[in-house]
Amino acid sequence: MDTGTKTRYRRPRLVEPREPVPVLSAQTLAVLVPINPEHPEPRKIRRAVEALEAGEVIAYPTDTVYGLGCDLFNKRAIDRLYAIKRMDKSHQLAFICPDLANIARYAIVDNQRYRVLRRMLPGPYCFILEATREVPKIIQSKRKTVGIRIPDHEVIRAVTRELGRPVISTTAQHRGEAEPHVDPREIDMAFRGLGLVLDAGGGGVLPTTVVDLTQVPPVILREGAGSLEELMK
Repeated sequence: MDTGTKTRYRRPRLVEPREPVPVLSAQTLAVLVPINPEHPEPRKIRRAVEALEAGEVIAYPTDTVYGLGCDLFNKRAIDRLYAIKRMDKSHQLAFICPDLANIARYAIVDNQRYRVLRRMLPGPYCFILEATREVPKIIQSKRKTVGIRIPDHEVIRAVTRELGRPVISTTAQHRGEAEPHVDPREIDMAFRGLGLVLDAGGGGVLPTTVVDLTQVPPVILREGAGSLEELMK
């Protein structure tokens, strides 16, 4: 990918926890914030960003299912996310970027891969790519890869733009459950310890299509909402 003149970025420091991750209270409920899915209100986006900056875990809508996430560079918030979802630390997390230009900071993208990303994103796909040094090691796989999304949903993309950093993305679904949670109030009850839930109405149940672009040809790791026919054109 021809990026022209290179701009040097200062890598954000990964925030290390100074104390143990707090025990999640069974009584803790999040603040539900109704938001317009097509034209999200700036003050509500700012409210979500303030929660992320404070180290909170939030729930948000995407073009597929509701997601749970936090600031990519807040180690304590990531630990809290694992605790809220009752997930093993071996479970790899993906993250959301607002646009293609932003992806180049966090993944190594050559011209061939860039053409695929440009054609399919924004959309219901998660692409596995080789990570750059910008990505915290806790998010990288053993192969030093990362899963990156650009959902076709203005709410979460607006959040990432305002935050200025990617937001972790994991499905609002506990292990063993047949389908993701679709009702924001249900999500609030099922995942105690969330700081905020952006309520854009009911969510979907079909997750993203996961594609490994580090392989030649690309490998489909999970069939989901993203069309394989479109991908293979």
